[in-house]
Amino acid sequence: MEIYLLFKAFCFFILVVIGIPGNAYILLKFSYIRIIEKKLMPTNIILMVLALANFFVVLSRAIPQSLNATGLEDLLDDTKCKLVMFTYRVSRAMSICLTSLLSCHQCILIAPTTGLWAYLKKTVTQYVLVIIIAIMCINLMLYPTAILYNHARRNTTTSPYTLRLVYCNADFLTYINYIVNGTLFAIRDFLFVGLMTLASTYIVYVLLRHEKSIKGIRNSDRDQGKSVEYKASRAVILLVVTYALLFSLDNCMWIYTLTLSNVGASINDARIVLACTYPALSPFIIIATNPKLQQRANILHRRRLLTWNYQGDSGNRIPVISVMRN
Repeated sequence: MEIYLLFKAFCFFILVVIGIPGNAYILLKFSYIRIIEKKLMPTNIILMVLALANFFVVLSRAIPQSLNATGLEDLLDDTKCKLVMFTYRVSRAMSICLTSLLSCHQCILIAPTTGLWAYLKKTVTQYVLVIIIAIMCINLMLYPTAILYNHARRNTTTSPYTLRLVYCNADFLTYINYIVNGTLFAIRDFLFVGLMTLASTYIVYVLLRHEKSIKGIRNSDRDQGKSVEYKASRAVILLVVTYALLFSLDNCMWIYTLTLSNVGASINDARIVLACTYPALSPFIIIATNPKLQQRANILHRRRLLTWNYQGDSGNRIPVISVMRN
């Protein structure tokens, strides 16, 4: 059992170490870009809020799990349990919805500028922040169960329809509450997974068709023609594929737990690892594929090279051009 606890602590510690700094970096970087350039593109606004949601998922879920695995007991009381679980549920829902919104937004951007697509391009781009706020308000209203059914663990008997979540228990009291709650949110998750999968499939179709149309063009022009679509869509496709794999497994396990009257701690731990892996890994995908983040990094790097490679006294400094060629 001690080996299992050590392995559990290691897994959640890794998720915390890579998830919190990664999402914090994206938040700070886009905030800096917003201050310097006075604006953010709609796609980057979605990515920024997605990083915030993922940050709270890791904060509210992976940290308590890792602390519990190290032997720290009775960390949360009833009020803190309700707050932590409400934060986790809403943040996870926002992560799902924003990933879906990101894929749909990118799908609309690369679609032909005709008819309904033209209207959607203008509307979604103009009101993306309003859409995000509306999604947040809906999710805040959909999770009273995190307040009603969650409480700190006690040495008292609970109903068979209880999810044991480290420091907290989610006791649904009756079979009907247990099934209805689980089914509704499983349907919600699969609906958004399906939506983002359809959008990403259309993105891949458009990119393949575009690549086929420029096959006869010389290589330099072909690369230039592909760069805009590929750089704009690569992150979306990677995020959606990662999400679909991890969260679909999570929801399959959740559906399996609906068939059980008593859910084991190891099953809950496995579900939480899957639920926290996407929020922890997504910053690396965003940073590696987002042109704006890479652009700011390249500018800072070039400025450092210019500063470090000036020669002569303070009145007559000459840059070393050979270093800049690299």
